[in-house]
Amino acid sequence: MADSVKVAVRVRPFNKRETERQCGRVIDMEGPITTITNPENGEKKQFTFDYSYWSHDQSTHKFCDQATVFNDLGVGVLENAWEGYNVCLFAYGQTGSGKSYSMVGYGPDRGIIPCACEELFRRIEGNQEEGVVLKVEASMMEIYNERVRDLFNPKNPKNEAGLKVRENPKTGPYVDGLASLPVKSYQHIDQLMEEGTQARTVAATQMNATSSRAHTIFTIILTQTITNKQTMKVTDKVSKISLVDLAGSERASGT
Repeated sequence: MADSVKVAVRVRPFNKRETERQCGRVIDMEGPITTITNPENGEKKQFTFDYSYWSHDQSTHKFCDQATVFNDLGVGVLENAWEGYNVCLFAYGQTGSGKSYSMVGYGPDRGIIPCACEELFRRIEGNQEEGVVLKVEASMMEIYNERVRDLFNPKNPKNEAGLKVRENPKTGPYVDGLASLPVKSYQHIDQLMEEGTQARTVAATQMNATSSRAHTIFTIILTQTITNKQTMKVTDKVSKISLVDLAGSERASGT
C-alpha cells in the first residue's frame, strides 16, 4: 500500500439557483493545486491536494469526468483490498456539493460505488489463481439522528429504535443485526444497491428528513480462501471495503 491516506477535492458546475443569481466563480484548479479567490479583495490562496478535480466546465481541457475520479481513487481502493487491507473511501461536503453524484452517480454517469463493484466482479471472474476461492458479501446502512437503519432489510423491526453498534475484540466495531448478504455478480449487487437507495428515500420521507441529514455506508466484505496444496492448510484473507456518502457538513438550521 503506497499511501495510507489520499485527499481529493472536486468542484461541480453551477446549479440552476446559482446560475439564476449570476454567481461568480471563486475556485480554480490546475493539476493538484486548488486556488480560492476572495471576491471582496481579490486575494488568492492556494491549497495542494493529492487530486484537484475540475468538473465545473466540460469545455475545458482539464475537465474531470466520473471515469477519471474512479481510476484515480476507486481502483486504488480495490487494489489495496485485494492485498488484504481494510479500506475506506468517503465523500464529505455541504448539501448539494456533489457527494452522492461522485459516490453513486446518476443514470449513465455512474459513481465510484457501482464502478468499484463492477470492477471487483470483473477481477473475480478473471481470477485464475489455483487454490483460491473468492466470496463477496455486502451490507448497506443509514445513520440518521444517531440511529442505524438496515437499508437491505428496511422491514427489520429494530430499525425504528436503531440497530446497536457493538465491539468485537478481534474484528472491531460491528452493527448487531445488520444484514450482510452474499452476492454472486455485479447485477445482483447493483439490484441490492437500488433497493437500498429506495429504502433510504422512503424512510427519509416518513421521518420528515432530507437526504442531506443522513450518512449512508455501503460495505463490501471480500474473503479470499487460500488452500496450500502442499500442506492442505486453509487460510482466509478478509478485506472490508467501506464506501461512505456522508451527510451534508452544514448545520441543519442552514438548509
